[in-house]
Amino acid sequence: MHIIPRLILLDLDGTLYVGDSPISGAIECLATLRAQGIALRFLTNTTTKSQQQLIDQLRAMGFALGDDELISAPVAARIALEKLQQQAGRPLRIWPLVASAIQTDFSDFIHDEQQPDYVVLGDIGERWDLELINRLFNAMHGGAELIALHKGRFWQTSDGLKADIGFFVAGLEYVCSKQALIMGKPNRDFFQLILDSAGVAASETLMVGDDIDSDVGGAQQMGMRGCLVKTGKFRESYFAQSDVQPDWVLDSIAALKDCI
Repeated sequence: MHIIPRLILLDLDGTLYVGDSPISGAIECLATLRAQGIALRFLTNTTTKSQQQLIDQLRAMGFALGDDELISAPVAARIALEKLQQQAGRPLRIWPLVASAIQTDFSDFIHDEQQPDYVVLGDIGERWDLELINRLFNAMHGGAELIALHKGRFWQTSDGLKADIGFFVAGLEYVCSKQALIMGKPNRDFFQLILDSAGVAASETLMVGDDIDSDVGGAQQMGMRGCLVKTGKFRESYFAQSDVQPDWVLDSIAALKDCI
């Protein structure tokens, strides 16, 4: 790498760890980067765990991070809703269709499943069924806008790849003729929020992740450099077909310390 970045953005699942196990060499790599004076921020589209649960999980695996160094999609959504509420000049009614662990992230808003101003959609696992889809369809046809905590296509699990909530977000956009407000990666506002928190320009920032679309592509559209790691959801065939060209491709996060 010709320029040492001032800030490195790090995806979590699939990049730093898989399941409950750190990627080999990941902890040592981050310690080396910090020793070089490089600022780190941890980014995630995970919507099944609260901010504190994610921080506790990382620390339990041996990663060192400050409370303000992790920024998740639910936190970004809460900030966006606060701005929208201020613009509206009245309390917003929302339908937070999210995991129970992050319900408290939206406790400052009125919860209304009948006539919401916004549907906030996150990962809800096995709760999807046709009745729920039709309720969402009718809420949006009744005027509700859709906020999706992310629009991931697929994700890596211990059982292999599985379709992500982008499947439902895209379907609701199509049948309702509306565009969702997307939080998390690769949303530009999400990336800008993180850059602002660190006080670093995009040109001085490197994004590292296992998702060539959301991590690498999203970062490059912001003027950052993008590094793809061959762990987690990485698949050689998908990489070969992508129009996104990473600035660097590494076998794993462990190799990053030797490149900077």
